[in-house]
Amino acid sequence: MSRIPTPPSIETAPAASRPLLEAVKKQIGSVPNMFRIFANSPAALEGYLGLSGALGKGVLPAATRERIALAIAEVNGCNYCLAAHSQFGKSLAKLDAIEITANRHGTSTDAKAAVAVRFAAGIARSRGAVAPADITAVRNAGYSDAEIVEIIAHVALNTLTNYVNEVLGTEIDFPVVEALAA
Repeated sequence: MSRIPTPPSIETAPAASRPLLEAVKKQIGSVPNMFRIFANSPAALEGYLGLSGALGKGVLPAATRERIALAIAEVNGCNYCLAAHSQFGKSLAKLDAIEITANRHGTSTDAKAAVAVRFAAGIARSRGAVAPADITAVRNAGYSDAEIVEIIAHVALNTLTNYVNEVLGTEIDFPVVEALAA
């Protein structure tokens, strides 16, 4: 049970959040608990959806975005996001179980993606205090400056959702996935 109320439906959410939740439902076919708990603050929901939508139009491929989400959820120990992104990784990004496990360990079976995932996990672990060599490694793997900025933005976006879900105890409404042992 969450630590603050999760509106049980779009109709019970704050009025300013309802059109945003309707858009989520139209896009993904349902309104997962994370969106409904965010709906307690229409401003926070709008901010999250705005950044998420903008990054979805970025240059990083969807599979890389899901890989990063899985790595950051693992670093932050967010079981809600591990469950959600394991599901989305399979269904939307077509990641297999071996890839999802690699992502949760901060890497990838794809050589180029592995560099991005390691960089993202390193950002989260070091709270942004990465070394110049880390940037060089990402560039040497073929990532553009735009992609580097987007990797950082995805770390921030996923950390936001991880913190909301962990602080508020969002009830998991995806097949449950537990964080790996430390």
